[in-house]
Amino acid sequence: MFRQLAVFEMKLQMRNFLAIFFALVFPPVMLLIFGGIYGNEPQALTGGLGTVDLMIPAYICMIVAVTGLMSLPLTIASYREQKILKRFMATPTQPLQILLAQLMVNLLTTVMGIALLLVVAKPMFQLRYSGSIPETGLAFLLVVLSMFSLGLMIAGVAKNGQAATALAYIIYFPMLFLSGATMPLYIMPDSLVAVSKVLPLTYGVELLSGVWLGGRLLSYRLELAVLAGVALVCTALAVRFFKWE
Repeated sequence: MFRQLAVFEMKLQMRNFLAIFFALVFPPVMLLIFGGIYGNEPQALTGGLGTVDLMIPAYICMIVAVTGLMSLPLTIASYREQKILKRFMATPTQPLQILLAQLMVNLLTTVMGIALLLVVAKPMFQLRYSGSIPETGLAFLLVVLSMFSLGLMIAGVAKNGQAATALAYIIYFPMLFLSGATMPLYIMPDSLVAVSKVLPLTYGVELLSGVWLGGRLLSYRLELAVLAGVALVCTALAVRFFKWE
């Protein structure tokens, strides 16, 4: 039953234009535009790395933010507003299974978006990777946990779909443009860099970029602490305020 539900939710996800566009289409298009402009030639300023080498981990965080903050909470809030969760209580399929299916579908969408990004980056720009796969994987999972828990908190505290949409937009778009996910922080004025320090995704970009480019996971204790704290606090708030109907 759960497998059928997950397949059904995945089919619905493929019809979600905003989620599919920003998770699967937008990052490769951005990569082609800026990679075409700046190329990926090693530069002394960036420690022998190219522009695309620096962009990829940041764009991965952007994909996680799309699925975690836009797709996940808006779908769950919509299901609750339309009383879909309540109706499932009268069937063998429990509402909790819907939440698990949504988490699985959005994680799969995230992985698909990353795969498409790498398929474009590797042959076209000779993408270089100098990190440790296990440590990069752990950093990625922590970014996912923090963003998805934040999305679940949005779904929990929002009274309806409109409120969830407004709250998701308020949180998502500042993080998209001010966290380093789309534009590097070193080109921003000091005032915007200061603002970025209160955004959880900033620490996700710094952590994943660091280990992607060869840094050690435990060298980023602040980023690890912030992301883990966000995951714990947001999960607790989501559990506290979430309603099935």
